[in-house]
Amino acid sequence: WLGLKKIYSITQQGNYVLRIELQDWRGNRRHIEYSFSLGGPSTNFTLQLARTSGSIPNALPEHARLRFSLGNTAGGSSCPQSQPGGWWHSECEETNLNGNYVTPRSRGRLDRGKGLYWKPKKGRYYLLKSTKIMIHPTDLKSFD
Repeated sequence: WLGLKKIYSITQQGNYVLRIELQDWRGNRRHIEYSFSLGGPSTNFTLQLARTSGSIPNALPEHARLRFSLGNTAGGSSCPQSQPGGWWHSECEETNLNGNYVTPRSRGRLDRGKGLYWKPKKGRYYLLKSTKIMIHPTDLKSFD
């Protein structure tokens, strides 16, 4: 991690695109891009997103103010367990790109909720082998 304070400082210099690249355990690679704004320390690094492109369904709420936290507290007691790792949590089991590194069990069973995963509301559950989270200025062309 570069760190939230440094990322916030960079994003204050202009408009940036957030690009998330995901690879599952079958070697499939997908990405999604968002226009975004990141608040500073006084807002708990609140993140607001608007999807601009990508090859995977969205799993993060758009236009909502997501506060960075060290566990899933947004869902309250309705969530079966706290999600490990710091992330912009908003709902139970939507996504966690800072979870534990978990491999699939035999016969394809997943250790849901403990590893790195991406789960669109109406889509399949992706247990991830690797993730990349990058930003680039909006005046650059996409990395496609």
